[in-house]
Amino acid sequence: MNERPIPPRRPMTLRDVSEASGVSEMTVSRVLRNRGDVSAATRERVLAAAKELGYVPNKIAGALASSRVNLVAVVIPSLSNMVFPDVLGGITEVLDETHLQPVVGVTNYSPEREEKVIYEMLSWRPSGLIIAGIEHTDACRKMLAAADVPVVEIMDVDGDPVDSVVGISQRRAGRMMAEAIIKQGFERIGFLGTQMPLDHRARKRFEGFTDALARAGLEVADQEFYSGGSSLQKGRLMTEEMLTRTEDLDFIYYSNDMIGAGGLLYCMEQEIDIPGRLGLAGFNGTELLDGLPRHLATMDAGRAETGREAARIIAARADGALTESRRIEIEPRIDYGDTLRRYKP
Repeated sequence: MNERPIPPRRPMTLRDVSEASGVSEMTVSRVLRNRGDVSAATRERVLAAAKELGYVPNKIAGALASSRVNLVAVVIPSLSNMVFPDVLGGITEVLDETHLQPVVGVTNYSPEREEKVIYEMLSWRPSGLIIAGIEHTDACRKMLAAADVPVVEIMDVDGDPVDSVVGISQRRAGRMMAEAIIKQGFERIGFLGTQMPLDHRARKRFEGFTDALARAGLEVADQEFYSGGSSLQKGRLMTEEMLTRTEDLDFIYYSNDMIGAGGLLYCMEQEIDIPGRLGLAGFNGTELLDGLPRHLATMDAGRAETGREAARIIAARADGALTESRRIEIEPRIDYGDTLRRYKP
């Protein structure tokens, strides 16, 4: 696990919005709280300035306005994806030993919804905010950068974080899996994964994966991307279709364990020799794999550890024990299972 500090940031204030819009702080306050008689032109100017700066008004009234509530906002893309409960478990494990409590917002992988969730969460001035991913809209990044609370982006360190960041290098994870596949003698490799514009982490793994193949003089022989949620049935159908159209594949790499498990079940029904004829690997290291007849190769991305480290940063920042941002890179680990290793090391 690698750790290093990140330069500090300065939160935006009501005065910043006042200066940017050219009106008094009192007028800015009236506009942002939707109170008082303010002209439409002034209101529009103030709102535009606030959005440009990433300023979020404080909903805590009166004497509490300069304080924070004992809540930690956790923003994730999905509750149905089995990956995120593990992260939440790690966060809760640490926060249970403090005075802080997590509160969860779900974005459904929608950038627009993420903006709304972050805006509402920050307006109540939580003691910290933990958010999945490092890619956000410009409006989201401005709000996060301007927030006067500690922010931890998680599950991906490949990029420029707003504040602290904890997770694996997704590109490195893709490279590691490709190198392991190549080392086991596989050459005709297919990829099945989620629709990349919405899943930045899967996209980065795919980039790292194809880069490593290219360095070995190989390329992906067939690939398919799907939209919507992951399921065993989807993995079965896509595996059948890929093997039907590209019969000489000797390996399929899946972007997650759920569709990988579906692919494994299909191959076992067809009595395909695994991994002699066809190798398979997923990603995430989920408990689902423990219930399969054969153990699918996968990669443990350290989800619970990521949640724990993120919560420790928030807790330490909240009580003043930590004043700097942190970058913590978790080490991904390959589990060869029964479907990747042709040769013993």
